[in-house]
Amino acid sequence: MELRDAHAIRDAVNSGRISASEVAEAAIKRIEEADGDLGGFLTVDRARVLERAEAVDQSVRGRALPLAGVPVAVKDNICTRNLRTTCGSKILEHYIPPYSATVIERLENAGAVVIGKTNCDEFAMGSSTENSAFKITRNPFDHKRVAGGSSGGSAVAVAAGMTALALGSETGGSVRQPASFCGVVGLKPTYGRISRYGLVAYASSLDCVSPIANNSKDIALLLEQIAGRDERDSTS
Repeated sequence: MELRDAHAIRDAVNSGRISASEVAEAAIKRIEEADGDLGGFLTVDRARVLERAEAVDQSVRGRALPLAGVPVAVKDNICTRNLRTTCGSKILEHYIPPYSATVIERLENAGAVVIGKTNCDEFAMGSSTENSAFKITRNPFDHKRVAGGSSGGSAVAVAAGMTALALGSETGGSVRQPASFCGVVGLKPTYGRISRYGLVAYASSLDCVSPIANNSKDIALLLEQIAGRDERDSTS
């Protein structure tokens, strides 16, 4: 199945035409097929993904969810409870956060499935995703070229059809630039529009959690779910 349109996936899961579990299986299969050559993902916990998808299937019975079953890749500098968060650094190779970032909580409340954590320049300091401690992320259209950065893994995950949506972070181009290099849509929101709670800081007065998708309509859908005031971020 195609994983390029978040609205289509959401509507299919809410209507019962397909299950969130089937979408998750398709995303995992696509990652297994494509990511070996691309290096977009650092962590994919299959058991965790399928458990989450099953929970979504239980939740949609009798009610519609705005991101029902939609797979979302998350840059590895955004904290995910009980799922490794490395920031692309050996220093945090085994770090497993005891809490999730506000954006992750809001995604899951909306019915999304976090499909995995994506590669980035170490601590988001770079513009090519060649400076991760673990691997180089390659452009899905030409493996000899860079994917951009520092959110290259998230841009590649969307561009290569491994997931419908992704989160990156931007301080000075780290989402818009890799989105451009990979032919997808990336948005740097107004500072404070999206909570930074749980985002590992690079420059707190500039950092923004930022959405990536294949089209502007899906960007709007994702932004609507994660934006808004958060008491845990005084600048939101």
